[in-house]
Amino acid sequence: MESSSSNSSEVTPPWLELPREMTTTILHKLGAIEILTTAEKVCTTWRSLCQEPAMWQSIDMRNEGNLWEMPYDLEKMCRHAVDRSQGQLIDINIEYFGSDELLLYISQRCPQLRRLRLVLCYGVTGEGVAEAVKNLPLLEELHLYYTYIDNEAIEAVGHCCPFLKSFKLNNHGYKLPHIVCDLEALAVAENMPELRHLQLFGNKMSNEGLQAILDGCPHLESLDLRQCFNVNLGGNLGKLCCERIKDLRRPHDSTDDYGFDAEIQDYETSGDDYITGYSDIDMVSDYGDYLEFSGGSMSSVSSYEYEDELLVDWE
Repeated sequence: MESSSSNSSEVTPPWLELPREMTTTILHKLGAIEILTTAEKVCTTWRSLCQEPAMWQSIDMRNEGNLWEMPYDLEKMCRHAVDRSQGQLIDINIEYFGSDELLLYISQRCPQLRRLRLVLCYGVTGEGVAEAVKNLPLLEELHLYYTYIDNEAIEAVGHCCPFLKSFKLNNHGYKLPHIVCDLEALAVAENMPELRHLQLFGNKMSNEGLQAILDGCPHLESLDLRQCFNVNLGGNLGKLCCERIKDLRRPHDSTDDYGFDAEIQDYETSGDDYITGYSDIDMVSDYGDYLEFSGGSMSSVSSYEYEDELLVDWE
């Protein structure tokens, strides 16, 4: 009986018998936060896998968005993940907590980056994006959801990223006040000639801006104009879009598959904030409050020190 008990205690857990490639695939599905806080603490084998640079070619920092209850310093965690990639990072998704400082940190260490996705990153500005893309000549996809950049930043992206194939600059749609602004559309048209996929959800462009895009981006295969309420696809322009674009989403098409809040934000009073696409309510200018609740500060963000510990404390 003692021998049987001894042998049973030495049975290898089933997950350790999986090929390393399969284990790596499974761990990737967890996302960076779960890997750093949970998965790599399971066993020495998983810890070893989670230390390999290849594991960090793709970093998904998806989170619930409730930063006030988040027990971790996500920016510190993201920088640690970037460092683990040892420059091999090609794809990163950041939600809710991104900043100009973090974006520059990533760009300086990962010049091979191909895909960058920012969701509700109020700490990211057009100036920050323009500075970061100087280090990202191979960028192919830049997707911004409710993370606003202006036309000058779009121009910088076009100049610095000649291989850009997919661009998304998505905002809430507005019908009131009625404002027309073609600046972003013209910046895209004049600086991103190699685009295959373009999504300008909730943009304030007019038919003039759309015509410029069709003229300046001859390789477009998909174009999403949902909630671009100043665009009228009747007549020759609508016909041209149908002939040129394989996958066309019209201003009033369904948003059921959009994946984000698509509620139309209408306000009766106008102001400069509406030109940029954000109202005072949207901007929630409490970035400092976010840092306070997350345990960070403006100084700590810019003076990050890498901690090479066995188990990193993210709190």
